[in-house]
Amino acid sequence: MLVAFSVAPTTTENDDASLTAAVAAAVRVVEESGLPYELNSMFTLIEGEWEEVFEVIRRATDVVVATSPRVSLVVKADIRPGHTDQLTAKVQHVQEYLGHQR
Repeated sequence: MLVAFSVAPTTTENDDASLTAAVAAAVRVVEESGLPYELNSMFTLIEGEWEEVFEVIRRATDVVVATSPRVSLVVKADIRPGHTDQLTAKVQHVQEYLGHQR
């Protein structure tokens, strides 16, 4: 499955730097999981099995909760049993359809 998620504190005691630090701590949890992932300006995309992906999201959220009394979490999942490497394959298919070389 592919999951796009965004987790961030809605308030912090300091400034924007502490927001960035909280998000970076969540991304570090994803990195350390060993699961394939991509980071963009809005979401972190992660690929794996249901239990492992949602465990990583839970741990990443816990890290952010430790920095703020209120946290925003957005999750969107593409559940497609039997398919792997969709993190790159889906993009590649669209690029090919557009006639772009990869």
